[in-house]
Amino acid sequence: MENFGFSSMINKLKSNPKTIVFTEGTDPRILEASSRLLASTFLRPILIGKEQDIFVAAEQAGYNVRGAEIIDPENYERFDEMVDLFVELRKSKGMTREMACKILKQANYFGTMLVKMGLADALLGGATYSTADTVRPALQIIKTKPGYKSVSSCFILVRPSASGGNEVLAFGDCAINIHPTAEELAEIGIGCAECGKIFGIDPKVAFLSFSTHGSGKDEDVNKMVEAARIAKELAPNLILDGELQFDAAVSPTVCKTKCPDSAVGGKANVFIFPDINAGNIGYKIAQRLGQFQAYGPILLGLNAPVNDLSRGCNGMEVYSMAIITAALA
Repeated sequence: MENFGFSSMINKLKSNPKTIVFTEGTDPRILEASSRLLASTFLRPILIGKEQDIFVAAEQAGYNVRGAEIIDPENYERFDEMVDLFVELRKSKGMTREMACKILKQANYFGTMLVKMGLADALLGGATYSTADTVRPALQIIKTKPGYKSVSSCFILVRPSASGGNEVLAFGDCAINIHPTAEELAEIGIGCAECGKIFGIDPKVAFLSFSTHGSGKDEDVNKMVEAARIAKELAPNLILDGELQFDAAVSPTVCKTKCPDSAVGGKANVFIFPDINAGNIGYKIAQRLGQFQAYGPILLGLNAPVNDLSRGCNGMEVYSMAIITAALA
């Protein structure tokens, strides 16, 4: 992890320690990560759930989480205050106190409100929840940053490089937007490039397609061309190109044949997929066959750091994602 920049993130957190909410307090993977964090001083876990249930689950899994802050939504001293704020936030949707009380007993909503109220710095969920169950409360409660019209996601993929160090790539959007428009893809491209910089990537963004510079004709090709155009307009200093086939984007040899004048061809490190099908399949191929370690999805565009775990994650991935999420705070 150290060569991937985790040491700099940890040092950043040591100088300004944070708190992170885990919405699934009894999950063994969450307990493993929490146990590791409790042995450090830079990031304090908050576990949502009943104290007795969490301690029993931890004992069964073989992890020590004594010292973690545990909050049970059923017995929270500031619950009425939380309900009042949630009703105010959702009053345009007809939210009542009765509805709010019921919703806020759910760990995903309760944990997100802790972040909104400033009682925690970040949130990590999704070990058992779907992505939608993590993102929906964040959109309703935390909302998007100024200048962002939507929330998207970025995966950071890492593997040891033959020349030493690590090869680090950014993929988007592989988890949130099913059929993004050209405008949304442009925003995803810019957001992934900014996210990549945090992990040491000097971004060169490829808007991917089955076509390179007009070799194929289709509405989906036109969408990627338009996405690249809009992104260039919004971020004129960002090095990007599209539409590009994946081989043209990563192989200098193929680039010479298909797009010799491309500023990105043959050296892309940020890849924007035309839809969630391509993105989700692509990152999992890289992870399972390319031996890349995948970190994410890292949510882009929210007012506070909320991230979603893959339900196939392990304890070490939860620990790593907790550090990434808190560092974004």
